This record gives sequence, structure tokens and C-alpha cells, in this order.
Amino acid sequence: MVKVKEKAAGVRPTMMDVAAAAGVSQATVSLVLSGSKGARLADSTRRRVLEAAQALGYKFVRRGSRVAPGGKSSIIFIADEISADPWMSLAFEGARDKALEYGISVLLAVSHGDADVEASILSGMGNVPVLGVIYGTILTRLVKVPAALADRRLVLANSYDEDRKFHSVMPGDTLGGRTATEHLISTGRRRIGFINGQQGVDAARDRLKGYKQALASNDIPFDPALVRPGNWEPSAGYEMTHELMALANPPDAIFCANDMMALGCYDALKELGIDVPGDVAVIGFDDRELAQFMHPPLSTLVLPHYEMGRSAAELLLDIAGGLQVPPGRIKVTCDLIVRESTQVVERPVVRRRALAR
Repeated sequence: MVKVKEKAAGVRPTMMDVAAAAGVSQATVSLVLSGSKGARLADSTRRRVLEAAQALGYKFVRRGSRVAPGGKSSIIFIADEISADPWMSLAFEGARDKALEYGISVLLAVSHGDADVEASILSGMGNVPVLGVIYGTILTRLVKVPAALADRRLVLANSYDEDRKFHSVMPGDTLGGRTATEHLISTGRRRIGFINGQQGVDAARDRLKGYKQALASNDIPFDPALVRPGNWEPSAGYEMTHELMALANPPDAIFCANDMMALGCYDALKELGIDVPGDVAVIGFDDRELAQFMHPPLSTLVLPHYEMGRSAAELLLDIAGGLQVPPGRIKVTCDLIVRESTQVVERPVVRRRALAR
């Protein structure tokens, strides 16, 4: 039986609440509640998700309970690409679920970042009553909006334009980096290593910025020796962890800028005979499905693509309904998921073995 925390009166449960109650990721909740037949999920997992959703009173889709503005019936969601990662699928589903509350359908198209393809997509919708367009990108990044999109009612998801001419919805990566680091500090860790993602990527820049902010706010000097470059892959987490633990004064916690590098970090620490979290606490970022199944389960932050898609659709609907606000950049909170990898462990006051070698 799934146990859930009671919500305050009048507060609607979210997909995050269902995921936390069922002990799964948001991606799994989305797959179960959308009835995806291609997803390979255990019956027990599906049952936990459904029980949690029912116990919380979470409604995945409410079709046509509101009036669509302007008599338009469709939103076009253009993704720059669809990969094995669930990010764009989650953003699309968030947009779809919000739009369905107004009886509006969301049509998905993939452009591969090609302006000609994007123009072709829109020209092919000539007979469709389009309310507006959501343009989503796999990586949080600056985009140059092509004329075919600029002439439409447009909201950018996980992307932004240089001149701030369009509304955009993005993850709060800086605040997320700060939250992850402050969580490690709250558990008594003071020497915190950081394995960053690929250089030049917005997420890597912002998560590092948040890491530095947290250190400064807690009067912990920034030590550049504790920051290592990565590439989002387990191999980087493995290699950079070995470098960090070889320092004369190694870290007692490691913040990996994504969960995949945390996987490699775990392997390196295990190879060195270092206990997680007894000797070194580890936190990741993204809340991938694998995080909950690592040993120990990985504390991490949610990459809120579902909420971003939902917010983008809501903003588009508001604008179509007459809301007049200047274009802005909305940052969606990356919620902290605390698991065993960062828990406080009582241990004898003895120098951790092999850490300084």
C-alpha cells in the first residue's frame, strides 16, 4: 500500500507528489498515467503509481473543462530533436496535458534545428486553427528564432532568444546548483567537490554558479582544485572522482552535475574502498530513472521538463486569452530529492583510509 503525505487544503497535487509517493521518477509517472504501451515497466511499478495518483487525487488529464481562447483548437510543439533521453517527451506531455484542459490538442513535430524544416512544418498546418507554437530544445540554450516562428504566437521551452523578444520557460539551474550544494553543507560536509558538465553548455555554467553561491553564503572558501571538468557521461564521473580523491585534502562530498556522472563517481569510490555516504556523500542532478536504483539510492535534483512544458502551454493560452505582459524568462524550480547517498552517518573520528593516497 502506497503511503502519501497529506496536502494542504486547496493545494492541487502535482506529478512530483505522485512520483515521491510511488518512489519513482516523473518520467515513470508520465508513462504510466498516459497509458504508454511501449514502456517496459513492472506491474508492481504501474500499480504503485496508480495507487499514489488515486490516493492523492491527482488527475493526469482533464479534457475540455475550460474554454479555448479565440476558438483555436491546436498548439504546435516543435522540438529540435527527440533522443533516448525523456526530456522533450516530458515537456511535450506537460504542454499536452495543460492544453487538454481547454480541449486543445498539441501536435508534435521534430525539426532537427533546421529553419527550413520549421517553416515547412508551419506551412503544412495551413488548414489547422493554430493557437500558437511552443519551441523546445533538448539542451538549455540560446536560439535564433527563424522568421516562420517569429510571425506566430510563440513561447520558447528550455531555450531563450538573445533580444528577449519572446517568452521563454527554462529550468532554474543556478538555484538548483545552489540547492544541491547547500544540502551537502547542511549534512555537515565542508569540503565539497564538483564534477561539472561539458564546457560551454548553459546548464554546466549555471550549476557551477549555484555551487559557488552556496559556498560563499556559508563562508566556505572556493577551492578551484575541487572543481573538475566533465562531459555528462559516467566515464567523466569515474575519472574526475579518482582525481579528486587523490588530492592531499580530498573532498567529503561530491556534487556531480548530472546523474550519469554520479554513476561513474560511485564506481570510482567503490574501487577505492570509500563508503557512500559514510566517507563521501554524493549528489547528482536530473533525477533520471536510474538514480533511485543506485546503491545507495542517489540524492538528486529534478530537471522539470514536464512542468516547463505545462508552464509554456499555460503562458501561450494566457497570451491568446488577452494577457498583455512583456516577454520574460520564467525559471522553473528544480526540486531536491533526498535519498540515502547524502544522509548523515555516525562514524568514528578516524582519518578516512586511503583518501590521501
